Amino acid sequence: MDNGTQRIRRLNGTDEDLQVLAHALRAGNLAAIPTETVYGLAANAFDETACRRVFEVKGRPLIDPLIVHVTGIDHAETLAEVNDCARSLMKRYWPGPLTFVLKRRNNLPPIVSAGLPTVAVRCPGHPLTQKLLRICGLPLVGPSANRFGYISPTCAEHVENGLGDRIDFVLDGGPCNVGIESTILGLANPDHPVLFRPGAISREELSIALGREITLPDKRADSGPMDAPGMLSRHYSPHTPLTLFGAGEIPNRENPSAAKVAVIFFKHPDDDAPPWTQGADIFWFSESGQPSEAARNVFSLLRKLDTNGHERIFVQRSPSGGIGDAINDRLSRAASTTRR
Repeated sequence: MDNGTQRIRRLNGTDEDLQVLAHALRAGNLAAIPTETVYGLAANAFDETACRRVFEVKGRPLIDPLIVHVTGIDHAETLAEVNDCARSLMKRYWPGPLTFVLKRRNNLPPIVSAGLPTVAVRCPGHPLTQKLLRICGLPLVGPSANRFGYISPTCAEHVENGLGDRIDFVLDGGPCNVGIESTILGLANPDHPVLFRPGAISREELSIALGREITLPDKRADSGPMDAPGMLSRHYSPHTPLTLFGAGEIPNRENPSAAKVAVIFFKHPDDDAPPWTQGADIFWFSESGQPSEAARNVFSLLRKLDTNGHERIFVQRSPSGGIGDAINDRLSRAASTTRR
């Protein structure tokens, strides 16, 4: 399956392509698939060998559980104990960017859940992946389709650049329209819901929908099984050092002329760029200042700047609230100095 410089084969979502991909997944192969959040690295969730290959291909530690993608509530109930709280939110938000951590049944390999008694399940909103799930007739694990810890992929080209010599297929569904990973809500104990990861569906919105407070997880070290996927302190990180700053803050650039520097503002600056940015290349996540637009562009812009010779990247935090909290979560982890 040689496409010249890369081994990966790009499929475009025709009925024939989806049948080819479904057959490959049933046979134990891996494939990158589109979702509305980011591209996922899919494998048959019942196939322990295939799931182990997902960890190996990504370089992902076995303590970090995987999200399992399903076609809907009935499918989720075959893998997890879906309580009334979870069911009500599934009816409201699925298909969509909301993952539930629930008590697991015993039909999945323990490696999927890092040996925990819970499982993370999601019904993705991308129509091609929905169709693929139905054709496959299988639940599919699907962590981000990139090397572990690096910036998540939001288009097929990102997958090819990062995993082109490691997997056989990528299903091209166009750019992801959310652009950051799903919200993860813990409901294994419905009396004590926990927001494990912020996303496009906010903690405030979910709290209103449930009619109860949603807590945040306790801080913990990056060791031992994680309570939910994607909770390690350093994640989504460019190779280029990244420094965050708030609105009105002046970050320390040290010697401004010593390095090729990029500065990313949340939105297009209304006036001339501040004096401290002199000599830097200026970018922004959103032309209009809309958080949803910014979220779609965060990972793609960070990838772009990480490959064009910049030695430092300075990034302005998003305004807080809603999806802005999810953007800041990803940026904070990208800027973390904790290494694995």
